[in-house]
Formats: sequence, structure tokens, C-alpha cells
Amino acid sequence: MTAPGGGLPRSDILLIEDTPSLRAIYEAHLRSRGFEVIAAGNGAEGLARFRAHAAPVVLLDLMLPDCDGIDLITEMLTLRPNAAIVVITADRSVDRAVEAMRAGARDFLVKPVSEERLMDAIEAARAAAALSEPPDTAAEPRPVGDLIGQSAAMRAVYLRIRSAARSMAPVFITGEHGTGKTLCAQTIHMLSARAPGAFVSLDCRAVPAGQFESELHGHLRGAFPGAVTDKQGAACAADGGTLLLDDVCELAPDQQPKLQRLIETAQCRPLGAAEPVPVTLRLISTCPEDPAEVIDGGRLRSELFYRLHVVPIHMPALRERREDIPALAQAALRRFAALEGRSFTRISQQAEAVLCAHDWPGNVRQLMNVLRSVVVIHDGTELTEDMLPRGLGAVPQKAADGGAHAVLAGRSLAEIERLAVEAALARHQGSVPRAARELDVAPSTLYRKLDAWKKQDRTRPPQG
Repeated sequence: MTAPGGGLPRSDILLIEDTPSLRAIYEAHLRSRGFEVIAAGNGAEGLARFRAHAAPVVLLDLMLPDCDGIDLITEMLTLRPNAAIVVITADRSVDRAVEAMRAGARDFLVKPVSEERLMDAIEAARAAAALSEPPDTAAEPRPVGDLIGQSAAMRAVYLRIRSAARSMAPVFITGEHGTGKTLCAQTIHMLSARAPGAFVSLDCRAVPAGQFESELHGHLRGAFPGAVTDKQGAACAADGGTLLLDDVCELAPDQQPKLQRLIETAQCRPLGAAEPVPVTLRLISTCPEDPAEVIDGGRLRSELFYRLHVVPIHMPALRERREDIPALAQAALRRFAALEGRSFTRISQQAEAVLCAHDWPGNVRQLMNVLRSVVVIHDGTELTEDMLPRGLGAVPQKAADGGAHAVLAGRSLAEIERLAVEAALARHQGSVPRAARELDVAPSTLYRKLDAWKKQDRTRPPQG
């Protein structure tokens, strides 16, 4: 079997396993699913076959008689960085497996390995390997679903979404609040083979730690005090479809092993149930922060992160794709006009310039809120500059002499944060709850900040 266009012979899976009986079992499972398998019994043989065959996926037992599995991973990825390596370990401490994943492995399996768990890991690794290949730039990436924009950043997102939709691999979406991470997840679901199934969202930030297991798995009546009826958990509700773990980085550390067990066993066990229920679902996670910082801070377990972070997608901030603002604003204006019974059909050049110059700390969500507010308050065929909130025009006007960011130059991060909060409050006539929604924080957070700033102002010595 040769690779398209010549080159190395092609196989789907390179299997490196020391124990002959296990090697035969894994090979039988893989071949029964239609995979082409190349097998090896030790590290030297495995490396030679890796050099000779362009297998996109490697299934590697870490315990080899002639070499260290971690060193073998490093050498293989040096030769072909796009290879997706799934490791098998008998060490239940998982420290060895996490070390392998830090070396570049895509997933790890703990012996004994069930056929379904093996195939799930292999399919996810195949998807990850495919996404690592250079994209086909001959075809122009087109918008997908309800996503709007033709900036370079969004074209890259469309390519990733289309590739991710063709697989069952877990997807990890990053991006600031308001950039459209949930819409991205919904689009992947609707383009996938799981579109007929349910799309279920579980907000990890909003679920109290003590209730997470019930929210994830569900419970039976009488399982605990207060459980007066049966409740279906998010995992069972998403069976056959997609489960979105929104803000997964906010999940309490002591609850994360419960999510990891669901991933490893593919079983949902409602509280109070005698037996678990097998589930087949696609996992998509979102995180507004840099995952590396979340892991380093101890808020997200590395072994859970590596399970979820197979297909990464980053949603760019609106200020990073300003060229998309006119199209986004025009589409939103027409939609809101239809909803509110208004006559708006276009945006004036002056109003469009103000929208494009603003930094939009709340991203697309903030832009939508501003336009909805304008449509509710005003009417006419054209949205003009004077209809926009005064706060939007302030930054471009002040920055006219020194660039778009002149108003922030020389200020500390704390000062910039206070400016952003005060501007949001001004746009919402002093309403803390509405400003909190725009900034995507809890109202209690704003109240605390406002109280702290008042105290600072009272204790600050008079100037002059």
C-alpha cells in the first residue's frame, strides 16, 4: 500500500506491543474495523517500521523490553511531528501516562483496554493527525453555520470546524468571552453525523461543586435528601449527540475526576442507580483563558486536559478581525429590525467607522447588544452615528491625534479595568446587572470592585 503520489508505504495504524497475546487482540480489533495494521514487538522494530511506513497513528505500549517508551515517542515525533501517538500503560498511577502526553502523545489507555475504548482513542487520534496536515488552500474557506466574516482569522476557524465535524474527536475551543465559542460548538454539531442527536450544554462555572455529579449523570428519586423526582443528567441527555462543557476550566478540582471517569468508561451512572448506562457522545469544551495558565495554576488537571484537548480551535477577539465588523453589524441590524418591527436596512459610513474603530472588550456579544439597543430605541431606514451610545464614539475621537490606543497609553492594567467598567456602566445608565452581563462577570464582582474604588477614592490624599 503506497501513499498517494508516491513516497512511504501507507498504513493506518502502527502497533508496538511487547506481549504477543495482547498484540494479537489489538490487531484483531483494529482489522475488524477496517484498519490497515503494521505490528512490531519491540522499540527497535517499531522505530524501523515507523521510518518505513507513513502510519498517521501509532498505538504504543510504554513497557518495552529494549527501550523507554517516552524516549521512543520523542524520537518518532522528531521524525514526523504530525504523527498521533496513543500510549498503553499498565501503571494505574497515570503519572507515567501524563509524562508520555507531555512528551507529545495524544491519549493514553490503561490496561485492560476494552475494544470500544480502544476504538474511541484511535478515531480521535486519526482526527487529530488529519487536522495536523497542511490545509488544502486551493479551496476558499467559506463561512459555516451562522458564523460571519471573511478575515484570515475566521477562514482558519472555518477550516478547523469542517475538519472537526468529520470526526468524533473531542474539541477544545478557546477565546475571550463573547467571541462565539458556543456558536462554534453548535456549528460543529450541526455539520457532524451527530446532528440528529441532542446538543446539550453544561455550564461548569454555574454548577455548584456539590451538584456537578447530579448535573452530569442525573439521579433517581430518593438518591439523596431533596431528590423528589428522577432527573436526567447532561451526559445521558446528550447520548447520540454532543455535550458542550462550557467554561470547563471553572470546574472544581475535586469534581474533575468524575468527568474524567465518564470519558474513560463512556458510561453514565445516575446517583442511586444500581448499574451504569453506556453512552456515546461527542465532547466539546470551552475555556476563555490560556489552558497552559489554567493547568499551571492547578485549576485544571493535566490528565483531564489532555483528554479534552484533541482538536483545538481558537475564536479570535473582535478587535483582531475588525474587517468583519461591517458584515456582522449589517446582518445583526437586519435581524433585530425584523424582530422589533423596525425599518432599518443599512448603516451610515460614519456609524460604520465608529463601530470599526471601537475595541469591543465584550467582543461580538457586546456588538450585538449595542445594535439591539439602537434598534429598540430608534427607527428609520439608516442607522446613523448619533444613534450609537456616546461611549462608542469617545475612544476614536480621543485617539484621533495619537492612534486608536492613545487613550490607554501609559495607564496601568488596574486603571484600564476601571475605565472599562465605568464605560460599561455609563452605557447602561448605571445598571450594574446590565453592565455585568456585557462584561460577562457576576454582578457581585462589579459591586466589590465599585466598593473598593470608592474606598480608594476616599483615602487618596487631595491633589494640588
